[in-house]
Amino acid sequence: MDGKTKYGFTLPALILIGIIVLFPIIYNLFMSMNSWFVASGKGPEWIGLKNYINLLDNPRFWNSLKVTFIFSLGTLTVEVVLGTMLALFLNREFKGKSIVKLIFLFPIAATPVAVSLIWGMMFNYDLGIINIIMQNLGMEPLLWLASPKIVIPALIITDTWQWTPLILLIVLASLESLPTDPFESAKVDGANIFQVIYHITLPLVRPAIVVAAMIRSIDAIKTFDMIYVMTQGGPDVASENLNLYIFQTGFSYFRMGAASSLAIVLFTLVLVINILLSVIRKTGAK
Repeated sequence: MDGKTKYGFTLPALILIGIIVLFPIIYNLFMSMNSWFVASGKGPEWIGLKNYINLLDNPRFWNSLKVTFIFSLGTLTVEVVLGTMLALFLNREFKGKSIVKLIFLFPIAATPVAVSLIWGMMFNYDLGIINIIMQNLGMEPLLWLASPKIVIPALIITDTWQWTPLILLIVLASLESLPTDPFESAKVDGANIFQVIYHITLPLVRPAIVVAAMIRSIDAIKTFDMIYVMTQGGPDVASENLNLYIFQTGFSYFRMGAASSLAIVLFTLVLVINILLSVIRKTGAK
């Protein structure tokens, strides 16, 4: 098969991928340079980079960016650390291991909306099981979803409960595929369990951990359903992340041009973070 024939077979697929992936991005970039208030009945009006310039003086945009970073960094840190620790715990033979693994995987099977509704009820100030337990322990109940100071930690707890098992699965799969020779050598040399984990296990599974972090970072940055169901961005805008602000701008205020510029910012944010994680992964693989 010559080169032209080879490229001839792949060309239709490349064109299809270009239409599906590139066209929406290009169209969204074009729309971000227009002013379009849908409810006015008028079409888009070209304004260049004005939507992006307006973002610099928009406190709500900066707040949504801050919420996005705090929520994403919080969930990513907790889930990666906890998921890796659980994977290390399960990476051994013990009675009932299959059942324990199955229990840990239950949260992934539930839909984010269902999980959000359940945790929203658990965080309820008057009837939520969490506040009831706190009161029985002699502590004051908390306004989990109504306090600007603790609403994001409450969301992080919910997200951690559902998505830590994903980190667990990825890291555990990597652990189970590791060669046994380095561990046997370390055992002969008299290394204890903590030295083995720090100097051998973690460096070997680092690429898998970074891959898991990449997957979760994408989802965490663009989280929408959980926050919308539990708080709608409240109280006030204390839990309104960038994705939710895009939704509000486009479908509540009907400012499609401004919403498109926000979407480009979100796309760029996801792209930059994943490029950084890819570099870290390649560095760790060398």
